[in-house]
Parts: sequence; C-alpha cells; structure tokens
Amino acid sequence: MSPIVTVSRFIGCDVGKATIAVHDAAAPRSWEIDNAPASLAAFAAALDPTCLVVCEATGGYEAALLSALLARRIPAHRADARKVKAFIKSYGVLGKSDAIDAKWLARYGHERDAALPRWRAPDKARATLQALVLARQDLVAARAAFHNRSQAPTCVTTVHADLVKAIDCAIARLDTDIAGLLSQGSELAGEVELLRKIKGFGKTNAPAIIALMPELGSLDRRKVAALAGLAPHPRQSGARDAYRATRGGRPAAKRALFMAALVAARHNPQIKTFFNRLLANGKKPIVAITAVMRKLLVIANAKIRDHRAQTSSQQVS
Repeated sequence: MSPIVTVSRFIGCDVGKATIAVHDAAAPRSWEIDNAPASLAAFAAALDPTCLVVCEATGGYEAALLSALLARRIPAHRADARKVKAFIKSYGVLGKSDAIDAKWLARYGHERDAALPRWRAPDKARATLQALVLARQDLVAARAAFHNRSQAPTCVTTVHADLVKAIDCAIARLDTDIAGLLSQGSELAGEVELLRKIKGFGKTNAPAIIALMPELGSLDRRKVAALAGLAPHPRQSGARDAYRATRGGRPAAKRALFMAALVAARHNPQIKTFFNRLLANGKKPIVAITAVMRKLLVIANAKIRDHRAQTSSQQVS
C-alpha cells in the first residue's frame, strides 16, 4: 500500500493549444511552457508527489499535460471550469489573463485540496466509446437542423437534403464502430447489456449512458442524480418556497436519459405506473419525465453496483 503523501505545493496550469501558463504558489512565481511532449515531460520531472497540479478541462488540450504528470506519478486535478470561475468571482476579481487564471487555479487547489478528486487515466475503451457517442450526438443535432432547413422552399433546399443524407451515412458508420467496440466482450459490453435489460434503454442510449456516466455504480443515488443534473434543488427564502427545479449536470447524458424516459413512460409497466401517478397528482409532464429520468438513472446505478460487487466476489472465491 502506497504511503499517504501530504500536498504542500500547489501549481496552477492554464492550458492553451500551444502554450501553458504555470503558477507555483509556493515560490511564488509564474512562467510559460510549450504544450509539447518534451516540455511537458521536463516540467513533470521537476515536480514531486508533494505537488498538486490543477488545470481545467480545455477541449482535450490538457490531455498531454495530465499524461506527463501521470507518468511521473504527480497528483493532478482536472477542475470544472464553471466551479473555478465561480471561485474566482467570489473574490471580486474582474481581470482575466492566462497568468491570472493559472494563479487562481493554484489557489483553488490550495483551498479545496481535501475535496478535489485526483485525476486518473480513463479506461481506453471507455474513452473511445465516449468519443463515438459524443460525435454521434453532434451529428444527430446537425441532421435535425439541416432537415428542418431542407423543408423550406429556398434555392439551397437540395443542398440541405444532400447534407442530411451524408450525415445519415456518417451516423451509420459511428453506429457500426460502437457496435464493433462493444462486440469485443469487454466490461463495457457487459454493462451496456445490463442496462438494455431495463425497458427504456436501447441500443443507442444504453451505450451513451455507460460512456457519459462512468461514475455509475460507484456513487449513491443522490450523488449520481446530482451529477447528472437531475436532483431537484430547493429555492426557499423566508416565507417564499418556490418550485424546485433541476439544474447543471451533463447535457449529453441528460439527452440520452430523456429519450430513455419517453420510452419507459410508455412501455415499462413499473415506470409507466410511476409516471401516470405523478400526472394524476398534478405534476407537469416535463416534471414527471424528469422524475422518470432520475428513477431510470438510480435503477441503472444500483444494477451496475450490484453487478460489480457480484463479479468481485466471484473473482475472490
């Protein structure tokens, strides 16, 4: 078992496509490095396990930095940009530059250290599935937009119709790639099949949920609902108690769950009864569907948790 190392040095990294602004809060000093393998390897080699490097998710440009840190076993945290921005605003800071952001990322790590999960390299198969699923969602949205435009009697109607056909072909290729990945009999395939046994999840949204919610099976029902943005938040002040609403979460995962909820509300007997009871009690249809989304996610979370526990026990015995 590895000894617990106390973090005493916090380093913020504002990642860009070509360069990374770095701030070492212990020095304190700021500098810039190239976002290139050689520079990142040298940067990681100069650190030790008492450091915590904090960066934001930056469209994938942070991946090389995190990989270099992982190779040297340097703790790192990939922060949610919205949380960091709210943290900076809470101090009344209005200025913004790469150096300023790096400095505040280091401070964010220092103040939130105990609550920040350390970054772990994603499972390669799951990362591939996630990329395929997100690309498919983007194409589905683009297809809907071009299909709507193709209905208008304009001089470019045929162009839009041709684009729809091209997007259909691209989506079909992605579906083939997803099916091929899941046909390899990996742990992902088992989890997808487990979800498909829940009426509502199909061949499209089951892989999407597994890819976009990798935390399934490792969190309790409240935390997993909050992570997906499906937990109702109170809005109460004094005598005012406003309607509770969901917010935040992962839009891509919510889209997949929404489609699953529509199917389950019609064809899953247990969910259908639950949905109709909510409507009978005066709930708005969108509120009832959101509750169904949350219920499906909680059921999926429990099934994957139990499946993993059973698999572990079998391996031990």
